[in-house]
Amino acid sequence: MKLHELKPAKGSNKNRKRVGRGNATGQGTYAGRGRKGQHARAGSGGKLYREGGNLPFVRKLPFVRGVGFVSIFKIHYVPVNLDQLAGFAPDTEVTPQVLAEAGFIRSANSPVAILARGELAQALTVKAHRFSKSAQQKIEAAGGKVQVLPFETSRKGR
Repeated sequence: MKLHELKPAKGSNKNRKRVGRGNATGQGTYAGRGRKGQHARAGSGGKLYREGGNLPFVRKLPFVRGVGFVSIFKIHYVPVNLDQLAGFAPDTEVTPQVLAEAGFIRSANSPVAILARGELAQALTVKAHRFSKSAQQKIEAAGGKVQVLPFETSRKGR
């Protein structure tokens, strides 16, 4: 078999319908356009964003602000509570990597927020991107340290 001998399987390719070529073709008279009216005429279809007298969607957008609007710059913090940190050994340095390995967060790259639910008995050095005031007070009252990590986004235009 040679390249010039290749052809598609029988019946796999069909010729397109050539409408509007007279009644003899079976696709004549109105050629699938119905009778009179805007859509029967050549060049019909109107403007792309016209909605038949309704306010077009594009012009409606400024009025529906807030509904369905999602900021692409919002930072979603992963919450971790003090009762989850209670299982760590005293004088441990708790970082997002350690939390990810322990299964408290999915990814070490996620920004972490430490919240104050539960109590902390041992002194820990906790490094996270955000702390609630009461969580910070509880950690320091237990003899631990708090360190706020900077969070850089990889998004452009920020």
